[in-house]
Amino acid sequence: MNTGNQQQAETFPTPANGRDVIGILGPTNTGKTHLAIERMAAHSSGLIGLPLRLLAREVYQRLGNLVGFGNVALITGEEKINSDKARYRVCTVEAMPTQTDAAFVAIDEVQMATDLERGHIFTDRIMNLRGKQETLLLGASTIENSLRALLPGIEIRTRPRMSVLEYAGSKKITRLPPRTAIVAFSSSEVYAIAELIRRQRGGAAIVMGALSPRTRNAQVELYQSGDVDFLVATDAIGMGLNLDLNHVAFAQETKFDGFQHRRLTVAEMGQIAGRAGRHTRNGTFGVTGRVSPLEDELVERLETHEFEPAKVLTWRNRDLDFRSIETLKQSLERASNNRLLMKALPASDQIALETLSRDSFTADAAKSSDTVKLLWEVCLIPDYRKISPASHAELLQNIFHQLILDGKLNEDWYAKQIRHADQTTGDIDTISIRIAQMRTWTYLSHRADWLPNATYWQEKARAVEDKLSDVLHDNLTKRFIDRRTSVLMKRLRENTHMEAEIQPNGDVKVEGHHIGRLSGFRFTPDTVGDSPEAKAANAAAGKALTDEIEKRAGRLAAAPNADIILSSDGILRWQGDPIARLVSGETVLSPRVILLADEQLSGPARDQAAKRLDRWLANHLANVLKPLIEMSRDQTLDGMVRGIAYRLVEALGNIERNEVAADIQALTQDKRADLRRHGVRFGFYNIFIPVLLKPAPVEFLCLLWALHNNKLEAPGRNEIVTILASGRTSTIYDPSFENEFYRLSGYRILGEKAVRMDILERLANLIRPALFWKSNGDSPRPEGAVDGRSFYVTPAMMSILGATHEDMELILKGLGYQSLEKLESEIKPVDAGDAPTSASKSEPAAKTKGTAEGSGSETNKAELVGSAETGQQAAVIENNSTMSATQDTNATPASDEQAGAGSNSTAGDTEADTGPKTILIWQPASRAPRYGGNRKGHDAKRGQKHQKSQGRRGKQPTQSAGHKTNKPSRSSGQGKENRSSSKIDPDSPFAKLQALKQQMKDN
Repeated sequence: MNTGNQQQAETFPTPANGRDVIGILGPTNTGKTHLAIERMAAHSSGLIGLPLRLLAREVYQRLGNLVGFGNVALITGEEKINSDKARYRVCTVEAMPTQTDAAFVAIDEVQMATDLERGHIFTDRIMNLRGKQETLLLGASTIENSLRALLPGIEIRTRPRMSVLEYAGSKKITRLPPRTAIVAFSSSEVYAIAELIRRQRGGAAIVMGALSPRTRNAQVELYQSGDVDFLVATDAIGMGLNLDLNHVAFAQETKFDGFQHRRLTVAEMGQIAGRAGRHTRNGTFGVTGRVSPLEDELVERLETHEFEPAKVLTWRNRDLDFRSIETLKQSLERASNNRLLMKALPASDQIALETLSRDSFTADAAKSSDTVKLLWEVCLIPDYRKISPASHAELLQNIFHQLILDGKLNEDWYAKQIRHADQTTGDIDTISIRIAQMRTWTYLSHRADWLPNATYWQEKARAVEDKLSDVLHDNLTKRFIDRRTSVLMKRLRENTHMEAEIQPNGDVKVEGHHIGRLSGFRFTPDTVGDSPEAKAANAAAGKALTDEIEKRAGRLAAAPNADIILSSDGILRWQGDPIARLVSGETVLSPRVILLADEQLSGPARDQAAKRLDRWLANHLANVLKPLIEMSRDQTLDGMVRGIAYRLVEALGNIERNEVAADIQALTQDKRADLRRHGVRFGFYNIFIPVLLKPAPVEFLCLLWALHNNKLEAPGRNEIVTILASGRTSTIYDPSFENEFYRLSGYRILGEKAVRMDILERLANLIRPALFWKSNGDSPRPEGAVDGRSFYVTPAMMSILGATHEDMELILKGLGYQSLEKLESEIKPVDAGDAPTSASKSEPAAKTKGTAEGSGSETNKAELVGSAETGQQAAVIENNSTMSATQDTNATPASDEQAGAGSNSTAGDTEADTGPKTILIWQPASRAPRYGGNRKGHDAKRGQKHQKSQGRRGKQPTQSAGHKTNKPSRSSGQGKENRSSSKIDPDSPFAKLQALKQQMKDN
């Protein structure tokens, strides 16, 4: 027993006592550090030890402001601000002297004595360092029992937290409230979180233990000044660092403690979470979306600050034996023989000693107590680089060899190390590595007994480290903070007036920072959403935008119509910027305009802009779609004419003739004239308005139809309009395109081809003479004619359609014709000669068509007159040999009476190039309506034999339309009587043709 007591006396330091020692214990935000600073300033001298260089810098600043910086010294491992007059010293715990004559001593965060790596330093200072007048031990309540047991007579004062700490649950990082610290435990995770916050919330400051003090101070200042609202940090913020935090969020709950990955203890989590809230302002804590919600029991303990008391403190013998390396090792391994003091695990200095002792030169050199002590001092150099224990040991071995051989460090070698680190290029990690290297050289520069000209090298090393720290701070700021946003946010919080500028190209700048672009009446910030950055940009530019947008509304109200453009997507643009869009109205022709403007455009200015756009739309409709708009408003139209006009307006300008054949044949010529005044053309196959088949009206009509039918993205709209604008008379039908776009563009789908309506009327002009040619008459044989009831396809037919023989066959079948194969010798007799020219057959063709017209579907007299006009028009077209088949629809008009020439036609193959000389001939299908009506019914009207058929308009015939039976003679008095009894519109071309014919007859 006595042996045990003797061993304990040998290994345990001088028995500690707690007299004049006061323990100030409690959770975070109890004002412990503030109390220590005040008590220290009340004494003539003082010493305070803090767990972090960053916290030491903060206390140095506060104490300097209180007693004057000339009276305060800052001493850390690699940073020393000293003065001969300094009465107060602020140190890291490792930099505290082992003995002091200061009147006041304070040690902060004494619960760190339980830490496996650094705890033995805190334990040594707790038990051995005393102030002559007062000693304060500051820390968490978890260490109260240990202090009472180890320091008999200690006075414990417990301080309650000044604010409430509450659990706020789990939130995504992008939804965390401002003034939040996000805590992670690896640099890669810290950087990743900061990058996310920069993109989503404007930026974050970085606080890590690996940063240099100068860099950390600068980053903390960014946060404290309000330039950013978020801080991403390691558990370094848990060690007494006083920050203006409202919320602490754990992005990780496990850390690597140097030996293993483990979950944070409840006390560690409480230390970190407790940084939320300051003074009397409450705080909250929680986790991010990547961490599971905290257990209810854990939350309760954190909110009530109930933690497990510390059971043991780590300890290492301070009475070291330097007689030899082995005795030094043995003294370091010595145990305390106190159940409350656990022998510390080997630290980096002890590991370095073990490594260096295996070096033969070191072992031979360290024979005396002085050299062993020097070796130990070399081993105490902190491993700032954190590369590996072997790498650190190699550096220490080099330093020890120089000190043994030369008594000093080689100045050239030291300068080379400084130059190697003195480079500002590279990324964040590269600069961080150089700073870690410089911290080692800065530490060595403060060993005046090791380095020649130590004062110079202290200044040099400090300057290089400061330069690298500033570069690192700038790099961190550029990467993780949007300076523009931070400036705007700070100005907004300060309620400072900010100057906004809107440049001619629409770029918006506030305080010289580009924040977005004003396009038309809408402002698009560089960042969007509900982020503080977006809100800051909008708020900063609000007044300037309001003034500019109202001015733009005034300029728009006075702008000419030509300055406003309607694009193919339904967007109205003014000066190149979108200002409104068209949306569907009650009908296709009554779209509405929706103004595209931000809330800054309101009141009278908004109404003024909206009314101007309404006027533009009404004017655009009236100009581009003039026939439809005027026809829909024409109150003079009545009866059947009004019905047809309604159908045309509803169909947006064109309709197949056979759909309204019965109504058309009931119209007199003066009623037709009412529709012709609006540009309506009565074609053979279609009733349409030629001016609406131009590219501009077609594009507008297709857009209006697409808007009204919610098919703005339907395929084919732009493609078909482009085909029309190129002048194509026909095109290959694409079934993937919307069929309605073909119709609105004036194309009729026939088989695999889509053919323009006006071109089909020209085709009818070529087919009609061939169908009604009389083989026993005096008129020359029209090209393509066979027997007056059928025809064959001619090159002229294919030319105007741009079609092949195969295409013609499909087209003619689509028009209702049927084909029959016959020998060419039967169709083209030898004595037929060459095909007559267009000019030579124009007049006979007119006569033939006049006869044929009499058998059409319209009223007898009107059709006879119509046939004359059609023949004349066809002659004019065929005589124009220079007319291109691809010319504009308005330049190739077909007469009103082309509609009476027939309702169905197609072309087929011509004679084959090889083999039997056969040819396809075409004639109307037996049940197909011809020229828009029933030929047999009209024969009955013109003769005396079929009076019962007079009212059968539009009924399908019972025999082929090619038969000539019951066909009245051209010279029939009945026909003349009927023609003369019809009232002709004096302004109609029919009247002029009739007068011309009468004049020729009289002559």
